Amino acid sequence: MSSNSIGEQHIAQVRNYLLQLQDTICKAFEQIDGSVHFIEDSWQRDEGGGGRSRVMEGGAVFEKAGINFSHVFGSGLPASATASRPELAGRSFQAMGVSLVIHPRNPYVPTSHANVRFFVAEKEGAEPVWWFGGGFDLTPYYGYVEDAQHWHRIAREACTPFGETVYPHYKQWCDDYFFLKHRHEPRGIGGLFFDDLNENGFEYSCALMMSVGNHYLPAYLPIVERRKDIAWGEREKDFQRYRRGRYVEFNLVYDRGTLFGLQSGGRTEAILMSLPPEVNWRYNWHPQPGTPEAELYELFLKPRDWLNE
Repeated sequence: MSSNSIGEQHIAQVRNYLLQLQDTICKAFEQIDGSVHFIEDSWQRDEGGGGRSRVMEGGAVFEKAGINFSHVFGSGLPASATASRPELAGRSFQAMGVSLVIHPRNPYVPTSHANVRFFVAEKEGAEPVWWFGGGFDLTPYYGYVEDAQHWHRIAREACTPFGETVYPHYKQWCDDYFFLKHRHEPRGIGGLFFDDLNENGFEYSCALMMSVGNHYLPAYLPIVERRKDIAWGEREKDFQRYRRGRYVEFNLVYDRGTLFGLQSGGRTEAILMSLPPEVNWRYNWHPQPGTPEAELYELFLKPRDWLNE
């Protein structure tokens, strides 16, 4: 078997890892919240496959947290998957991944997102085409330089064993991807993003995906612990709800995972679990100069080299 070939043992290896990752992350969030547990909802998809959605709502620390595992099959890839790779049109597929979004209660705790995924596209008489994707990114409402530096330091540690160019490449990819073009504004302070990863063979690609998955909790939990007990009031909550609107806009307009799920006939509840519980929009609103809210725009919602400034 060549380094680019794929077998059932490889698919089983990825699936087992993803199920374990979902368990590990859910346990960690239940421990830090201490007041509520995840509700699990297992589901089956008519065309093939299924998953297990886990959602925590109304917690002391986490207003809403969704951690979804899915492994689905289909006879043809949707348009969101073939737009950049038209040669895959007409192939059957299987896709599996863990995707999560965490919406904290305290506005001083950032929202976070992570995703790791694996695709296999097959056609009779041809070698399967496979690739990994994923990453994690952070969306603060009130910025702290030490949090941004910690987040990116752990992101770099996830990439370092795989080459010196991996972190800067995936950081730039993340900055470019999580950008609201209609607002001319980043969604947050970035992190890592990658897709179509297979050029160095299965073992390298799988190990990199697993490293990104394994570094999410070390990147996020220390920030949660530092900020979760800061006092806040209606002003901060109102700003958090306003900024959450940007999160909704990105997920419904640009996010590849959301588009893939909806176009492939996925389970709507699982696909849209990333949306925040409370959100608002205002017409042409701008923060007052000199306020912490203005500082978010001036210092944090701009691509920066957090580790070398």
